[in-house]
Amino acid sequence: MRVLITGGAGFVGSHLSEALLERGDEVFVLDNLSTGSIDNITHLKPNPKFHYTIDSVTNEPLLAELIDSTDVVVHLAAAVGVKLIVEAPVHTIETNVHGTEVVLKHANKKKKLVLIASTSEVYGKSVNVPFHEDADLVLGPTAKHRWAYACSKLIDEFLALAYWKERKLPVIIVRLFNTVGPRQTGQYGMVIPNFVRQALAGQPITVFGDGTQSRSFTYVGDVVKAMVALMNEPRAVGQVFNIGNGTEITIGALAARIKEMAGSASPIVTIPYDQAYESGFEDMPRRVPDISKIHALVNYRPTVELDEILTRVIAYFREQ
Repeated sequence: MRVLITGGAGFVGSHLSEALLERGDEVFVLDNLSTGSIDNITHLKPNPKFHYTIDSVTNEPLLAELIDSTDVVVHLAAAVGVKLIVEAPVHTIETNVHGTEVVLKHANKKKKLVLIASTSEVYGKSVNVPFHEDADLVLGPTAKHRWAYACSKLIDEFLALAYWKERKLPVIIVRLFNTVGPRQTGQYGMVIPNFVRQALAGQPITVFGDGTQSRSFTYVGDVVKAMVALMNEPRAVGQVFNIGNGTEITIGALAARIKEMAGSASPIVTIPYDQAYESGFEDMPRRVPDISKIHALVNYRPTVELDEILTRVIAYFREQ
């Protein structure tokens, strides 16, 4: 199989590239390096089945050529991270919506399968936990920039499913729940790499909010396996799937666990959301997936639990 990965030099994209190459696929990466890094894919360059182009999905002639020469498109290119979203809402909306629009438009010409990465953020402030794919979505007001990312990804989902319904373009949508692992940076607010970096440096471990908000974390290798399984399953077309891990932990408890596992003397301090992000910032109190749908279809179940994830991430940062 020949696979185009937009955003393929990013954290998830680089791991997906590895997995596809290991099973003998040919991989084409398109990335403008706005949030990705060439360091993530340097080790893949010697593989004759790996190809990369440093450019944007908005370069439509190039995108069209790459899509024509591949069998499947995995669309990961997006503005990500709460920090970036709050600071650059225009960039977030334009990047996410327009990027998906041009990918779908050109994939539709040859009816190439498109797997689109969405996010658990789309569940918003819903209290119907664990989140199921068919549940109602509850977003905050438009005046709160925090919800711009969720809204932009929802537009991506609506557009993709419209292409499937109206034009029979095969699409699969995956909602990712806090994917973590080696090579992830904390540059745009990702919590585990930030906590690990702070703990290893002996700096205060900064918990935004009061620390009672909870999340579930999924190892990037499990996410990649799930994505590949869905790409190979014709019954997945036209559907939305959660990819995550149902194990839940509060952010305060996560900070304490990382401090202990890193052997750190760092103090744990809380920073009000208004100081961390912006005045009136709203957060999701819980974010836990129902993964029964993807389990039923492709027998997905997470294999790497939180302590092992943290062990691997701590080891990765110590090696840097």
